[in-house]
Amino acid sequence: MLFVPRRDLNRELWDGPRSGTDGAVALTGVDEAYTIEEFRNLVAKLKGESNVVWYDYARPVHPQLHYEYLQPLTEMKTGSKNRIRGFCHLVQNLRLIKSSAEIERMKVVGRVTSQAFIETMFASKSPVDEAFLYAKFEFECRARGADILAYPPVVAGGNRSNTLHYVKNNQLIKDGEMVLLDGGCESSCYVSDITRTWPINGRFTGPQAELYQAVLEVQKSCLSLCSPGVSLENIYNLMLSLTGQKLRELGVLRRSIDENHFFKAVRKYCPHHVGHYLGMDVHDTPSMSRSLPLQPGMVITIEPGIYIPEDDLAAPKRFRGIGIRIEDDVVVTEDTPLILSADCPKEIYHIEQICGRSL
Repeated sequence: MLFVPRRDLNRELWDGPRSGTDGAVALTGVDEAYTIEEFRNLVAKLKGESNVVWYDYARPVHPQLHYEYLQPLTEMKTGSKNRIRGFCHLVQNLRLIKSSAEIERMKVVGRVTSQAFIETMFASKSPVDEAFLYAKFEFECRARGADILAYPPVVAGGNRSNTLHYVKNNQLIKDGEMVLLDGGCESSCYVSDITRTWPINGRFTGPQAELYQAVLEVQKSCLSLCSPGVSLENIYNLMLSLTGQKLRELGVLRRSIDENHFFKAVRKYCPHHVGHYLGMDVHDTPSMSRSLPLQPGMVITIEPGIYIPEDDLAAPKRFRGIGIRIEDDVVVTEDTPLILSADCPKEIYHIEQICGRSL
């Protein structure tokens, strides 16, 4: 049973055609279709019967629809005949493990996004506006068949890369600075979420390369752990330990720091988790715990980073103002993890090679 907006020729003139009830049955294969206005009758009928009603009233997806049509359902939770149960957790359980068909779709969107990154890297001649790289990335995604961007991308040059959710994307990136681009696109209802960081002039400085290589080595170690039985929380703990070791080697953290303060100090320079579930949404199945053992068919991101603001006087001066994150999309399999973003360059030599291509 499906409820759809009624046909309205005036609104269709402005907004495009509606399926109506007859079209909804033909399009979706449901047994019956009614107008949304008729939903009131169903609610009244349900209140007089003994039913289990599956509805997440505590977190309505559509507030207007909830208050206009579905609010009466919440009154049933105190009645003796009816019970309301949320079903979000059931849907999220279904979404957590992808079918082979879903993984094929995610392979496509991963390839599209990777190619868009390559072309955006190639276009990164210094100086360059963040807005230009934003536009270039979106164009390359759409030109390859993406429907939309999966989320507003982060295109952060220089010290702005230390602001994790920087989305203004309106400043000039100067020669010698790096850019952190966290972007993804959506195709056939499935999304990607990839991050790369590179020097805008195509050449890593010594400090940039040191910090970048440290993050890359941590990321590779985390990727190797993406196998059945291991959880995102396990990988996160590994990320913190390895990142702390790298920060000690680079002189960002004192080697003498005691274990009680070690992880707190590491989280100062990497304040986010190692990853999240991915699928039809960027942060897919958000109610599912990161402590769940990974299973074949799960898709996750792996995204360690190190962020050293320019005003951090405790850090070596050569690293100040540099923020680096490297993020890949990963399918958990019975064997080696499948990297959906494998076509997106992340080795220093490969990035410099792409940025140095001739027009």
